[in-house]
Amino acid sequence: MTSTLTPQPVERTKPERPGAVARRRTRVLALPEARWAAAATVFFLLALPLQLTGAPAWTWGPLYALSYVTGGWEPGWEGLKALKERTLDVDLLMVVAALGAASIGQVMDGALLIVIFATSGALEALATARTADSVRGLLDLAPATATRLSPGGGEQAVSVEELAVGDTVLVRPGERVGADGRVLDGASEVDQATITGEPLPVPKERGDEVFAGTLNGTGALRIRVERDASDSVIARIVRMVQEASETKAPTQLFIEKVEQRYSLGMVAATLAVFLVPLAFGEQLTDALLRAMTFMIVASPCAVVLATMPPLLSAIANAGRHGVLVKSAVVMERLGQVDAVALDKTGTLTEGSPRVTDVRSLPASGLDEDEVLTLAAAAERPSEHPLARAVVDAARERGLGLPDAADFTSAPGVGVTAVVGGRTVSVGAPARLLEAVPGAAAELEESGRTAVLVVVDGTPAGLLGIADRLRPDAAATVASLATLTATAPVLLTGDNPRAAAHLAAEAGIDDVRAGLLPQDKLAAVQEMERTGRKVLVVGDGVNDAPALAAAHTGIAMGRAGSDLALETADAVIVRDELAAVPATVALSRRARRLVVQNLVIAGVFIAGLVVWDLAGDLPLPLGVAGHEGSTVLVGLNGLRLLREGAWQRAAAGGNG
Repeated sequence: MTSTLTPQPVERTKPERPGAVARRRTRVLALPEARWAAAATVFFLLALPLQLTGAPAWTWGPLYALSYVTGGWEPGWEGLKALKERTLDVDLLMVVAALGAASIGQVMDGALLIVIFATSGALEALATARTADSVRGLLDLAPATATRLSPGGGEQAVSVEELAVGDTVLVRPGERVGADGRVLDGASEVDQATITGEPLPVPKERGDEVFAGTLNGTGALRIRVERDASDSVIARIVRMVQEASETKAPTQLFIEKVEQRYSLGMVAATLAVFLVPLAFGEQLTDALLRAMTFMIVASPCAVVLATMPPLLSAIANAGRHGVLVKSAVVMERLGQVDAVALDKTGTLTEGSPRVTDVRSLPASGLDEDEVLTLAAAAERPSEHPLARAVVDAARERGLGLPDAADFTSAPGVGVTAVVGGRTVSVGAPARLLEAVPGAAAELEESGRTAVLVVVDGTPAGLLGIADRLRPDAAATVASLATLTATAPVLLTGDNPRAAAHLAAEAGIDDVRAGLLPQDKLAAVQEMERTGRKVLVVGDGVNDAPALAAAHTGIAMGRAGSDLALETADAVIVRDELAAVPATVALSRRARRLVVQNLVIAGVFIAGLVVWDLAGDLPLPLGVAGHEGSTVLVGLNGLRLLREGAWQRAAAGGNG
């Protein structure tokens, strides 16, 4: 039971408050698949204790019947429609197997099979609906209206859909940019992490390009519109996610790949077992009993349960350790990956800037702590991410921050304040850094953002600020390289210099920087065209198209965008990067157990079938053998629920 994202018409709605993104999430019980699965589960749970406590059959029999009907009618109907198209699928086969079990008194086993099957379908329907919710909500990143400037200087609030190429719009401090365009006038810093993934706001001045949906800083910008709303980068991300979801090959569990042959073979064989002896004069009752026994022992219950328990146990174990794997299909696919593409900001890194270097300059006569104290005191009133990084660094060192007076902030320049009677300026424009070219260049070459601290007109020190590598990043990269026999690739929208420096720290050689969302998508598609099964790990809106197109996508959960979380096949809820290779290794272990179980189930089925055809297999013994094999493979699959299974996956590298 698989599903793909069906694109729906996208309607823009205005967020409830400025800067907020409206969240429109499909409720679980709004889905008919979820309602039917819930009803089947409730009826099953009501019937089970009654049966186990020895209550009369009339008390629990109708409840089991309701479980069959509510959980089985929809897959049964879909199976009949497939049969009308001259195909047999696992939906109909499972319903027939459940009814076959009930016909010989194994009512509880058949109901359990129905509940498992219905629940699996409901989970897949929910995952699809939530993905569609996020795609439809993505355009809310861009504002519903923009301020258009008339040639005479007047202002008019218009819907962004009304903007035409060549219009001029005003973007005030703190507003989101309404259209893709180019700056005509003004200076500011724009947070464009949703598009490029860059961890720091980017200075924008005359001639620079800006994107719809990005967040303006403290300066005002006049922007000339260069693209229609339908062709903005945000709109193109929506289309890419939809197209990738549509064209991504339908996923199937291993057993589903052979369901047609197995289904047709079983039906044909059952008819032959009934009709051939009958043609040679065997009694109708004996022929029917033999055929019924054959249908039971050859039914796919053990085969299906050979597949599901290991995968579901792996999902449950991963969930206990902060990894949400959205379906059994995803768990199986994770073990197939042989190439990995990693995002940088928020994935390999912590996603927030940190002060990595504090250097005092000889002319100032100040030491490092004094430089950091003055800089942090001046920056404390600012809301800029760099300012927060400086203040946090001072507090981590236990430095007391004096009060600052006469605070001013100039977009693209920095801040100035009076601290303890001294005028302190903190900023990173090139004209300031020209005063200390050697030291600033050294920091910039190492992938840091250089910030100059000036005290009373004299350069006093330099701060190096960068997005810090996660502590477990290098070990994770090494584990993924071992698992896939190929070193991971870094795909990032950040600048090449910062990307190369961080990649070197993490142990990655293949670095592709400066990528927009469509470039990341193209890189993944290129890798897949060479026959690789690519795992993409990311966290932002800009990663969503690549996550959707990849063989398997994993999103980092703590700061991940809604679209990335819903588009990805799995989510690292606790934001622990080391959980990625552990989950891949656990999936490989689950796949090995699936193969073991299929062998066990196959041996039992083959033995019982031969006995039934060549000898005289009593029906109760056939049922016992069939149910015994089902229990055996089920217990074997449940081994992955143990804590040791995760520990071995996390430590062993190969599961």
